[in-house]
This record gives sequence, structure tokens and C-alpha cells, in this order.
Amino acid sequence: MLPDKDGPSGGGPCSTQGSSGEDPSVSLFREYLRLKTVHPEPDYDAALRFLDRIAEELDLPMKKIELFPRRVLSIMTWEGTNPALKSILLNSHTDVVPVYQEHWKYDAFTAVKDAEGNIYGRGAQDMKSVTIQYIQAIRRLKAEGSQPVRTVHLMFVPDEEVGGHKGMETFVTHPEFQKLNIGFALDEGLASPGEAFTVFYGERNPWWITIHCPGNPGHGSRFVENTAAEKLRSIINSFMDFRETEKQRLNMSQCFTLGDVTTVNMTMVQGGVAYNVIPAEMEVSFDLRIPPTVNLQGFEKQIKLWCKEAGEGITYEFAQKHMNQNVTSTEESDPWWNAFSTTCKAMNMVLEKEIFPAATDSRFIRAVGIPAVGFSPMNRTPILLHDHNEFLNEQVFLSGIDVYQRLILALSSVPAFPDETNPFL
Repeated sequence: MLPDKDGPSGGGPCSTQGSSGEDPSVSLFREYLRLKTVHPEPDYDAALRFLDRIAEELDLPMKKIELFPRRVLSIMTWEGTNPALKSILLNSHTDVVPVYQEHWKYDAFTAVKDAEGNIYGRGAQDMKSVTIQYIQAIRRLKAEGSQPVRTVHLMFVPDEEVGGHKGMETFVTHPEFQKLNIGFALDEGLASPGEAFTVFYGERNPWWITIHCPGNPGHGSRFVENTAAEKLRSIINSFMDFRETEKQRLNMSQCFTLGDVTTVNMTMVQGGVAYNVIPAEMEVSFDLRIPPTVNLQGFEKQIKLWCKEAGEGITYEFAQKHMNQNVTSTEESDPWWNAFSTTCKAMNMVLEKEIFPAATDSRFIRAVGIPAVGFSPMNRTPILLHDHNEFLNEQVFLSGIDVYQRLILALSSVPAFPDETNPFL
């Protein structure tokens, strides 16, 4: 069988069959994958038109908030029977990371489906699949005549892949965010190669640091003392020795996952103007991801010590430095977690609780005191976010809609807490 490149046709989004007998949910997913919301110039207008159409089909109101020029956040709202209660947020981002097309089997924006039902496209796992699964789960619930008790908000956020400053980081401080009265949020997780499903209750803090090493300049033919390069070498050795220590901790523990240790990666080195000129300054940048169990103030003191040991005049600056270490409760006594885990267990799903190894918009949601879980129902799937040939199998995708259908109903039916009200009503 040749890969299927046809777009969705016939049937319509509410029918049981799409083109060539394809499930309409799969066709909708592939249509969304074809939108080039890819950095550095994502076509957000195309995504907004797509979402406007979906909101009309679902008969849900859509609110748009322009946080920055050409950075619009969209919210569809399915009002509950008791809107005074705290709401449920289904969060997703519309942007995707760039591709190296020469390393892909197929064009990363044609959403090719191969003979095994694997759908290739940038965003197949991160996270356009989840967006469509939310949408189709709510479409099914509405078609069945279900009505949530708590209001459900579907949020579509720009710029998550470039740090979230023009997206969720800013929006959590916006008055419109407060009006949503969110009690619990679902956001993206990761695929899982095994049978179990990973669920993330916290994240490591990303620190992006650049260290500036000044030194004596001179001619490249001399043994100049106290050079920038000597200091740079000391800094690199300190960071990379620590990296090796953390790597060994991970490899020697049967309990640890990547989210439980600090990763250190040297990502940029700059300095020098000519082969025969010893530079007056060099700099090195690192990407650090620090778990919530680490004392962040103590860790920065260690960085200062490494700088002091390397020599005089060394300074550093952060391009990103997140300090919030809030985690979401996974105790069965917690009503939100109990609703989530009980629903998954009823579907015979095995959950593995972890700290997310990278960063998502959940960190901004947790930082303002709202519990959030990172979850993408993609088991038996290799982890390919940001990788070449990112794909998701259509059967795994369709199963995820079933999962969200039950989760949305369960979470929106969590009984009212004592004195729970919406101050904006």
C-alpha cells in the first residue's frame, strides 16, 4: 500500500467515515498537522481560522486575546450546569518546532499516513494530536447529550515552543485568566514506548546561563598568563564534571527517571577574532534542567563557587531562570487526582508518575497555585517530540479520544468543595 496523502473529504467532521474510509477524527488531525505553525514564523492566522471553524461546529463560544502583536490566545468554553464551581482547563499550544526536512521520510507538513497507519508530521506528538483529541472528545460528549457540571475551557496558546513569554507566561497574570476560575488543568505529556502511560505532576526548572570569562589578551605566539580560555576551561570542567555525576546517579538508580536528576548541556561557546589573537573575553552557555527536589539557592551558590575557582572577573547572566517548584498532588485523597487516576484505572491503564524532564506551559499554571497534570495518551509509541520523522499511529490517536472523553466527564463532575464559588459570577 502506498502512503495516503489525500486530504479530508466527504463525510464531514460529524460523520463516521472520511476519505477512503478514514475516521473523520484522523482526517481532522491530519488537516491540523498540515498547518505550518512552525517557528520562526508560525502561521498562527491559519490556526485561528481552523479553530474558529471548530468552535462553530461545536457550537461553543470562542474568545480571543491578543497578548502581543500577532500572538493571539484562543479559548473555547463549554459552560457547565454549575458555572459557580471552579472550571477545568484543557490546555494545548498551536506552535511547533522547526524541522530538518532532509532527515524526514516524508514532507513534515503533508501528514502522510503509511501502510501501518503511522501519521507523520511535525506536531504529531507535540502536541497537535492532543488538541484534536480534546476537540473530538467534547464533540462526542455533546453528541451524546452530556453536559458537564463544571465549566470546561479549551485553551489554544501561542509560542510555547519558544519559552511561553508571549503565551502562557503572560496570560496567567492577565485579568481574563483569573475570570476562568480554573480548578484543575490538563496539559501535554510524553509518549511512552511501553504499555504504561506516563503522567507528569511537576517539572524541572530550566536555567539557561551564559558565563563570561575575561582575560589577558595578547599575541597567539606567546604564553600569556590568566587568559580567558584558561578560565573558560575551568568553568567547562566544573559543569561537565557535575554533569557526569548526575548521569551516574541516573544510570545507577533503578528508581530515578530523567526528571529526578539535573541535566547539564553545553550549548554555545563564543570568543575570539583571529587565529593569532588571544581573546580578551570568551563565554560559554549551558542548558540546565533542575528537579524540584534541588535547593535552587544552594545550586546557584555552587555556580558562584565554580566561577570564583576559575579566576577573577568572571560573571554570569541568565536568559531563563525559573524558580517555582510547585508540584501537583498525586495523593488519592486529592479529589482532582482521585478523579483522574480512578478513571484511568477503570480503563485498565497503568500510570507511571514522573517529573517532566523538559518544560511545558504547566509550569506557569502551577506557579499561580493551580494543580496541573501533563498527560498525552500515547503508549506503545517511541518518544519523537522535536525529532526527525515524528509520528503517531492512528489507532493510538483514536484510543486517546476515548481516554479524554471519560477524563473530561470525570473531572468536570468532581463534587463541589466546601465554600466553592466563582467570584466573577
